[in-house]
Amino acid sequence: MANVVWHKNFRILLDLTRDDLDHPEFPGLWDLIYATDRFYGRRGVPVSERDLQCGGVCRDMGVEAPMHLRMRGGRREAVHERREDEERHSVPMSDEHKAYQERILRAAQEGGFGGDSEVRTRVGRTWIQTDTLIEGADGRRIGWEVQLSTIDERGLRGVRARAGKAAKNGITPAWHTDRLAYAQRNDTHWTRSDRLPAHVIARNGDLRIVSGFRVLDFWHCDTGALYPCPHGVRRCGKAHATAKPRDVLFDDMVRQTAAGTIVPIQFRAGKTVHRYWVTNVDRDRLEDLDSDDTRLPPEREDTHATGASRNRPTCQPATAPPTAQDSPPPDDFPATRPLLTALPLQPAAPAAETTPPTLETAPPALTQREAHTPQATDTTTGLPSELITLQQAADAAHLKLQQLDDHSERNLQRQVWLQAAEATQAAVTHYARTKRLNRYEVEARLRRLVRHPAP
Repeated sequence: MANVVWHKNFRILLDLTRDDLDHPEFPGLWDLIYATDRFYGRRGVPVSERDLQCGGVCRDMGVEAPMHLRMRGGRREAVHERREDEERHSVPMSDEHKAYQERILRAAQEGGFGGDSEVRTRVGRTWIQTDTLIEGADGRRIGWEVQLSTIDERGLRGVRARAGKAAKNGITPAWHTDRLAYAQRNDTHWTRSDRLPAHVIARNGDLRIVSGFRVLDFWHCDTGALYPCPHGVRRCGKAHATAKPRDVLFDDMVRQTAAGTIVPIQFRAGKTVHRYWVTNVDRDRLEDLDSDDTRLPPEREDTHATGASRNRPTCQPATAPPTAQDSPPPDDFPATRPLLTALPLQPAAPAAETTPPTLETAPPALTQREAHTPQATDTTTGLPSELITLQQAADAAHLKLQQLDDHSERNLQRQVWLQAAEATQAAVTHYARTKRLNRYEVEARLRRLVRHPAP
């Protein structure tokens, strides 16, 4: 049973708890609707072909649930036709869902913000039910909706409508899940963490968001650019932005969205509009770029999305024990330096010509443009042997990534592939600048020779 009914023909919501059904402008509305429904019943009209549907939980989830009316003990009641629709109103909340609600409230309180769970906000003649509503700075309200793996697929058909209704009424929707299929949707701003049990979610370890947060990389579309032109031409000469995935701590996400230092954006990539969370600094620079895409937006003071934490991680992927060939990095080794030891940076060659770089001597990826110099030239292709080796390593890392099914292994292998591709791009850029060649043509020739070798 439900107290809110949707009338399909009149296109209004009826609140059975009110004498006038919340429509004082229509006197005698209950008598009319009830008499009509009773007439349909006497004529044998199926409930699914009548005018009434559930206007509460079912409608919020995008499910059409037919209903009929009855009087019990002088009380008005609306009854679902199907048992599964009735059960939808009484589905117990999972322990994982409760753990997320508690963690969101605790993280907000640690940042000096208030909030509450299962908040019902009246909007006109309807309501907005929010899992956890956080009251942030400057009147900011963040509505966290947690959708976990136990929910029915049909329950996500009304996400866009629910998020739009919340946004129109001053609530910033923030939807969190542990399912990859949900996080890839573009109907609202999703974040995703790994699938974890309730006791792991509830503890004070570092729970990471692995999808939904982006860092914007701003660049100029010239021959030295690392990214292809989004307009599909060689080089357009304009400024562009590329969204790069970045992990962020869940607790930091809760606090910084309430503070306004992490904000939602709509990012256009080709014909697709993605919905990401970014820092307010990146959001401001993107707005500057959209206002004038002929030049790069000015640099602003960086706002870090994450920081050092004293908490142990909530989940830590298992790493293979070091072998005798692997030497541990020094204590001051930067965390952002790529794992170059996992890549064959040099082909086999006499020691007099070149020495393979080690982990301690390998330059960071950001300085490889200046410090990277090819050493040998392949007599068959005319390209440096090092470029060929780097491209082969990147392709091999990508192929291995496609063959993995385990989530943790894919995350680790994805980092290896990205670092291999970054090293290849830096080497190609440096070689093209040194030889005064078109970088795009060098890259296309290199990939063609590696991926489609002549027989």
